[in-house]
Amino acid sequence: MRIRTAIRTRLVAAALVGGLTLAGCGGSGDSGESSSKDGPTGGHHEAGPLPAQPTTGPGDTTSGAAEGEQRDFAPSPTPDPDYLSTFALDVDTASYGYARRTLAQGRLPDPSTVRPEEFVNSFPQDYPRPDGNGFSVTVDGARTDEDRWSLVRVGLATGAPEGDPGRDAARRPPAALTFVIDISGSMAEPGRLDLVRESLDLMVDRLRDDDSLALVTFSGNAETRLPMTRLGDSRSRIHEVIDGLQPTDSTNVEAGITTGYQEAVEGRRPGATNRVVLLSDALANTGDTSADGILERVADARREHGITLFGVGVGSEYGDAFMERLTNRGDGHTTYVSDTDDARAVFTEELPRHIELRARDAKAQVAFDPATVEQFRLIGYENREVADEDFRDDRVDGGEIGPSHTVTALYAVRTRPGASGHVATATVRWLDPSTRAPHEESGTVETGALERGLWTQEDSGFQVAALAAYFADALRRPSSGWSGSSDYARLPGALPLPGLADRAARIAESSDSRPVRDLASAIRQAEELAG
Repeated sequence: MRIRTAIRTRLVAAALVGGLTLAGCGGSGDSGESSSKDGPTGGHHEAGPLPAQPTTGPGDTTSGAAEGEQRDFAPSPTPDPDYLSTFALDVDTASYGYARRTLAQGRLPDPSTVRPEEFVNSFPQDYPRPDGNGFSVTVDGARTDEDRWSLVRVGLATGAPEGDPGRDAARRPPAALTFVIDISGSMAEPGRLDLVRESLDLMVDRLRDDDSLALVTFSGNAETRLPMTRLGDSRSRIHEVIDGLQPTDSTNVEAGITTGYQEAVEGRRPGATNRVVLLSDALANTGDTSADGILERVADARREHGITLFGVGVGSEYGDAFMERLTNRGDGHTTYVSDTDDARAVFTEELPRHIELRARDAKAQVAFDPATVEQFRLIGYENREVADEDFRDDRVDGGEIGPSHTVTALYAVRTRPGASGHVATATVRWLDPSTRAPHEESGTVETGALERGLWTQEDSGFQVAALAAYFADALRRPSSGWSGSSDYARLPGALPLPGLADRAARIAESSDSRPVRDLASAIRQAEELAG
């Protein structure tokens, strides 16, 4: 859906700070329009040192819920819009996966493909989990080495799935999945179609007997290889279709998406979780390659039939921006697989988690206290911005989140000299996946939580999140030996690449964590390439 995005205060902010991208999302004044999940790609802006002033006025309780529908929250005070930051939740990880693949091949990733929130959210956190649907909210912080600058971590977590997320799960709703598979010539490269076949075979063995599956392939044209079919005793037949997939010619993503959604709509099962899963290198070269027409088709199917899109990217050359826009408009998520280990994780863990929903249209809003906070910057989430006044407008899109997910948002926060007391309140709002009733949950953080040093605290999860954010920040800001350009100012407290790699290696050794070892390796590779 389209939302109003306040811009006057941001333009003034940009002039005040001379291009320093410090985020104070929102503001009052003239407004334009954008999509909450396919929004601007530039950074957030902060209006420099902000004047201290008390919070005023009641919270906006506008909702798209039916009149008289019971809510479990009350109106809350809302500060001046300059102190609000609002965004749709995101659990995508494709940006980090693709960056690792690119670095392993001896190339630095294009800064435009680096999305810090996807780096951060590639490392699940150990937040407390709620019972049932919805979220727990954890807010904490740590001091950086720069004067009065801290990192504040907003951590959200959903509950565990009803049963095992695989084929023995008895209590989740059945799934109706339409796989749209790219078999174009570019998919002949090792690590593309061969990996897709292996991934699909894993998934078929993982699903339940009462789940359904359809297969659509596309190259120059699209073809339905298997209409929506209950797995039951059809697994052997499905494996035969998958194993027979071979690359052909051009890449008509438009045809694949259109046919895939037609099959998904025709095979839609009431009471089931209906998804389209696109497996592709997203290098469209035939049909509508601008994505605009495709995006509208995806949006129509999502609005009318509740069918969302999950994108799985493959290949050393990958249309990252194209896939990101498709899944954003399709209320879905993207991930990237580069090898068998990635495929096993995505198709036996990540995708099954998306079969069951814990929250629809989830959004977060962080209200900073002007008495204690001078400046703040949301790290990443630029294309997830939501206008502050639309936080409680449930007609505005948010993120769809499944069970066992964690979502982390990091803020760089500069406190006022000598400030003490309340720093921020973080609130997450979502719709119940079954009833669409709105719910909210909040958490707060005080200045006392910012006294511990970032690199001296015992919480390795916080440190890993910071390392991932700082690594993404470095990749978005090419240095003197680095081709390209960037509009992003350095994050407060950021270390040079060698320092980041050393800290990641120490955490990996103490925790025996393979994902953190992989992070340390990727930072080392970037260091060598940038040198």
